[in-house]
Parts: sequence; C-alpha cells; structure tokens
Amino acid sequence: MSSATPAATRQKPKLHFWDIWNMSFGFLGIQFGFALQNANVSRIFETLGANVDDIPILWVAAPLTGLIIQPIIGYFSDRTWTKLGRRRPYFLAGAILASLALFVMPNSPSLWFAAGMLWIMDASINITMEPFRAFVGDNLPSSQRTTGFAMQSFFIGIGAIVASSLPYVMTNWFDVPNQAAEGIIPNSVKWSFYLGGTVFLLAVLWTVIKSNEYPPEELNSFADNAEEILPIPASTRAAEIVFQTNGKSQLVKGGVLTVIGLIFTWWLSTQNLNKELYIFSIGLALVGLLLAASGYLQKSGSHQNGFVTMMNDFEHMPPTMKQLAVVQFFSWFALFAMWIYMTPAVTSHLYGTTDTTSKIYNDGADWVGLCMGVYNGISALVAFAIPVVARLTSRRMTHLICLVAGGLGLLSVYFLPNPNALMLSMIGVGIAWASILSVPYAMLAGSLPAQKMGYYMGVFNFFIVIPQIVAAALLGFLVKELFAGEPIFALVIGGVSMIVAGLLCLRVKDQDDIEVSEIGLP
Repeated sequence: MSSATPAATRQKPKLHFWDIWNMSFGFLGIQFGFALQNANVSRIFETLGANVDDIPILWVAAPLTGLIIQPIIGYFSDRTWTKLGRRRPYFLAGAILASLALFVMPNSPSLWFAAGMLWIMDASINITMEPFRAFVGDNLPSSQRTTGFAMQSFFIGIGAIVASSLPYVMTNWFDVPNQAAEGIIPNSVKWSFYLGGTVFLLAVLWTVIKSNEYPPEELNSFADNAEEILPIPASTRAAEIVFQTNGKSQLVKGGVLTVIGLIFTWWLSTQNLNKELYIFSIGLALVGLLLAASGYLQKSGSHQNGFVTMMNDFEHMPPTMKQLAVVQFFSWFALFAMWIYMTPAVTSHLYGTTDTTSKIYNDGADWVGLCMGVYNGISALVAFAIPVVARLTSRRMTHLICLVAGGLGLLSVYFLPNPNALMLSMIGVGIAWASILSVPYAMLAGSLPAQKMGYYMGVFNFFIVIPQIVAAALLGFLVKELFAGEPIFALVIGGVSMIVAGLLCLRVKDQDDIEVSEIGLP
C-alpha cells in the first residue's frame, strides 16, 4: 500500500444488517435465472430434438459466455458513473435482458433458436451478476466483506431451492400440465420461466432502488483502496520504457502460447479424444494471440486503450488472487465432478443399476435430486455462521474447515451403507458450498485496487470456468481408463480435490488479516 494523505486514510463506515440485505437481495433473482437454466435447459434441448451426445456441446455456451462477458463488464463498470451509480446501471440493464430471455426461452420454436437463447440468457445473467461481486467490495469495509458475500450465499441457496422446484410445484400444487405434444415445451416449464423472469427483475430492482453507491471521489478517499497493479511512472519517457519492456515480454509469451496451442490442437485432431479438449487447446492459442497483440501495441506506442490495460492487468494479477486461483481450481473441479457424476455414481453404487429405464434407477435419480436440494438449503443456513467462524479464527482457516467438510462429504459416498445416508454427505457439501460462494471473494476484495475491483472480479471467474472444462475433458478419461467405468470414483477424485483446495488455503495471504496485524487491531 502506498503512503496516504490524512484525507485518504479514513475507514469506510460500517453498514447496518438491512443495508447489506438490500444490496444482496438482487442475487435472489440472479439465482432464479441460473437455477431455472441449469435445471431445465437440457430438458428443453431434448424436447426440441437434441441427441443426448449433443447436449454437452450445446451447454458450452454457458461457461464460455461468462468467461468473455464478466471481465469486459467489470472493466467498464469500473469506469462508469451515472445518476444510478457505478454498478447499478449494469444490474438493471442485465436484469431487463435476462428477464426477457427467460420469457422467450421456453417458447423456442427450434433447437438452434434455443441454443442461441442460451447464449443471450447466460450473457444477460452475467451482465447482472458480475458487478454484484464488486458492489460488496465497493460499499463494505474489510471487516464486513465476509458478511456481505455470505449474504449473497444465503440468497443463492434460497433461490436455488425455490427456482429448481418450480416445475414440480406448478404441476403438483397448481395442476399445470408437465407433458405436452412432441416438440412443445410443457406449460409447467413455461410458467416456471415466466415466474422466474418476473422475480429476477423485481429482486434486482429492489437492490437498485434500496442501495446506494459512493461517488468516485469519496470512494478514492478510503484507506483500503490499493494502488495500481502495474504502476506507471509520472515521467512520460519512463512510462514509455515500462510499456516497451512489458510489450516485448508479452510478444514472447504470446508467441510461445500460440505455438503450443496450435500444436496441441493439431495433435488432438489426430487422436480420438474428447471434443471438449479443443476448447482448451484453441483457448490457449487465443490467449497467446491476445498477449502478442497487446505486446505489439505497446511496442508500437499504442498503449492508451482499454485492451492493453485489460491485458496488462490480467498478467499482473495481485499475488493473493493468484494463490486463490489455485484454491478455486481444485474447489470447482470437485464441484463439477459431483454435478456431472453424482446421479450415475449413486444409482450404480448404492442402487446397483445402470438401466436408465428401470424404476429403481429413476427412484435413485429422484433421491439424488432431493439430496442436491438439501445441500443448497444447508448452505443458506451455514452462510450466517461463516462470518462468526471467520471472526473467531480467520477467513483462511474458515475456508479450510469448510472445504475439508465438503471433501469428506464427497468421499463418504463411497462408504455409505444405504442411500438414506446420502443426506449426511450432502451436509458436508453444503458447508463447503456456502464458503466457496463467499470466503474467496471476501479474501480477494481486500487485495484488489478499488478502481479495478469489477475487472478483477470478472477475471476471477476464469478459475471457475477452466476447471469446468478440465473436469468435462479429464474425468471421463480417468473413470474409463483407471476405474473400469465406475462413476463413484469420480466423486472420490472430487473429494480429494476439495481437501487439497482446503490445504492450499494455508498459503493464501489474506491482505486484510495482514493489515489488521500490522496496525495492531484486535
């Protein structure tokens, strides 16, 4: 941290409970959108004629959209100030677009129309969601950030439970048909999306109306605003030298990554491997090209533009963010292992069947669905305990405890005596899920410069998407080649991965903890 003038050393005032509630309430609507998307889009695709093997490719739109949209929205929201504020214009614009997409999606006339709507819907939800993470960092002092992100976890849990249940509720409580003619989406799904789109917009509007933001001048006066990640000297000549040196470095790195990505892509074309691996190899080549382009612009003197700024900031992430990125990778790898393999693992290992047409298989799948809802409910409750545990220990130790609980929960599925005990396993997963949605963001916010909070929160999403791609590409190979096609071992791998993530928390330098110890605060 640079030395600050007296005017720049005042602390952000603490907010009341209902202020934090109001600024987080919009996440209820966001989770309605995501939960309806996750629970029903594959059903919509299949209804419109998609083959089961095609669904993963159609779903690639969702993570890739977030990968692209979130850093861009974060970058521009960092530089926005209107009558609505800094982040709230993006909340509102994204909510309007997402609500419209939720109304249109279940009325898709064809498969490719629905696939396109998934892109639009996911992009719109991401436009709304990304600034919400930065909103907490902007408005709350470091001592309340864990509470702020935990409140978001609470609304995520509530939204997931309610929105995922909507088609069931529509059919069983309100007699809305859950069947329709071939190629037609059932009315239970349609009305669930209509209700979800309405809740999305109203919840975000509540946050827009009931919350305030600090104007740029006041925000810059607070002591917890760090300096630029890549400091540029005041001298024009010195600045040019910095950009020239940085540009040369990026050209070399970009060239190497591009070549590796292209070679990897060519090699994949000669092998009979998962198609998802192409996303990784082509993505590596694209990152290389972007770095090389940024390096060329800097060497040629064209560095006063947003593209170069974003690439430089990406390359010079704060050390705490890099440490958390590794924790996130192993955490989300474990989660995707669970989401992909929980149903086949439980039905084969605990119910003893792989026949998807049998009653016992479908009974097992229904039980898995109910248990998955339980972990969301547990996370909503645990969200309120996380700030308390963090105050008694530390955020690093809190995240370690929660991730180990989740890892043991996944590992325990292998040893369960009967399916009923799966509920106990999901308690551990719910504890981890509550922490994953809150603690890493609270630790990250303290290490980021306030003027780049939105951008870096968007970049942090990379470390959710990348493990998703790796899990989709790698787990199938491991299960098939090493574990004789037994999906239960994917959960074992996931459990180990989550415990590793917990242990890696110990090497994260939580900037807020460091600053508290340096100035001798309790």
